[in-house]
Amino acid sequence: MAETGASPLPPTPPARSPLFRAEQFVWLTARVLEQRLFAYHFLNGAADPVEAALDAYRTDDGGYGHALGPDLRGPVSQPLHTGHALRVLDAVGRCGGQRVERVCRYLTSVSTADGALPAVRPSQRGYPVAPFVPVVDDPPSELLATGPVVGLLHRNEVWHAWLFRATDFCWLAVESMDKSHPYEVEAAVAFLDTAPDRPRAEAAADRLGRLVREQRLAALDPDRLDAYPVAPGYAPGEHHFPHDFAKSPQSLARAWFTDEEMARSLDFLAAEQQEDGGWPVRWRRWAPVPTLEARPMVTIETLRTLRAYGRFVG
Repeated sequence: MAETGASPLPPTPPARSPLFRAEQFVWLTARVLEQRLFAYHFLNGAADPVEAALDAYRTDDGGYGHALGPDLRGPVSQPLHTGHALRVLDAVGRCGGQRVERVCRYLTSVSTADGALPAVRPSQRGYPVAPFVPVVDDPPSELLATGPVVGLLHRNEVWHAWLFRATDFCWLAVESMDKSHPYEVEAAVAFLDTAPDRPRAEAAADRLGRLVREQRLAALDPDRLDAYPVAPGYAPGEHHFPHDFAKSPQSLARAWFTDEEMARSLDFLAAEQQEDGGWPVRWRRWAPVPTLEARPMVTIETLRTLRAYGRFVG
């Protein structure tokens, strides 16, 4: 059992429960990393096997690659992969020490002139990549890549010289935002939820919440999705819901939505479980394998969101 990260006698969810069905889906379809993450979150698994699986994606320059994020294929490290790795380490309580020191050196080496991160560096060229991910020679800094990384490092009280300018970039990007799209807003929330200056973060979140409602970026009524526009470049039906912005009740984004709106959102999320036990990928599907690899990731995050709101015990 040590190899899976599960305890010798893990608690087994009741047969045909949503959690049991999700577990079967994960064992059937997931990569080793997601299998071990599921075991950690829901089967009393250990953190060491998760770290060991994550090491397979680490690159010589201190970053992460090898399609850790399924939409970027190939061996090269990318900031988006590294942000994904930090989320994994944070989830298992290992976002610190020498490992994260190496990551911060990598972040320093790939930052743009303003000290923040591009989403995808030109080294991706020549390897398969989702058609909706641009690969350019001189990519700009993006809140999409920088915000979640800075937020995770602050959350874990990591202090590194890279953080100072990157934090300034995030504040400027968030506080000057006047038109946006859901993924960028989610990146802003990931930053604001753990930014050290709490009064400033609360004020910025309040403003951002008004922007989300004014621009109808959150689908507040799942029964009337045609009333909510999909952002340009998104897949048909790629709506975002209150639970996408406020992944837990502790998020600053939770205050953007009424109790009734959040309840409808969570009802919709729970009902989206598919016949095979997994949850669907809502973004654009461009090849079979990236979709197959992404669904267990989506399923685990969905279960964590539902549990955070008390929708099931597990």
